[in-house]
Amino acid sequence: MQLKHRPLRQQYSRIIDKAPGFRCSGAWPDAESALANLPGNLTDVVLMDINLPGMSGVECVARLKQLLPGVNIIMFTVYDDSDLIFRALENGASGFLLKRTAPVDLLRSIEEVNTGGAPMTSHVARLVVQSFGRHKSSREAPENLTQREEEVVCIVSQGLINEEIADQLDITVETVRQHLKNISIKLHVRSRTEATMKFHGHL
Repeated sequence: MQLKHRPLRQQYSRIIDKAPGFRCSGAWPDAESALANLPGNLTDVVLMDINLPGMSGVECVARLKQLLPGVNIIMFTVYDDSDLIFRALENGASGFLLKRTAPVDLLRSIEEVNTGGAPMTSHVARLVVQSFGRHKSSREAPENLTQREEEVVCIVSQGLINEEIADQLDITVETVRQHLKNISIKLHVRSRTEATMKFHGHL
């Protein structure tokens, strides 16, 4: 967890540690400390402040994904800046929440991103949708995806998690994971959110 404000950092740490099935493996006030310590931790999900002192959260996402490609990163922000949101997503962030997110929604988002989802508050999701509308592209979808891979990435765009995708396409969850891996390789992206953005011509 990377939050610059100590009270908020301590509050979220306590919430996570007290929740059954959750554990906070570390909390740091800046990107530099997190990058030095996180690779040695068994971490599935990172909560990161977009406005960190020193190196920004946006840059830290890119650095962290290079060190830990499989880690899921949820960004915290108080900003309405869609450019910052898109830069973080492009760098590999998997979700976006506002700092006023309720504890129950925070825990639900951690579970969601850990099972292949891309949690976003409705406010942030609306910013993303509005930005898509302003930057419509005439580019066609990449031709190197198979028909099934295109089906998977289209369903991912609807916000469904792997289990829901498997049910809708009548395939196994493991097959969904393999399709997502192939899509990431072919589109040269680092997250499912980035894959949907690139597939629809927004990257």
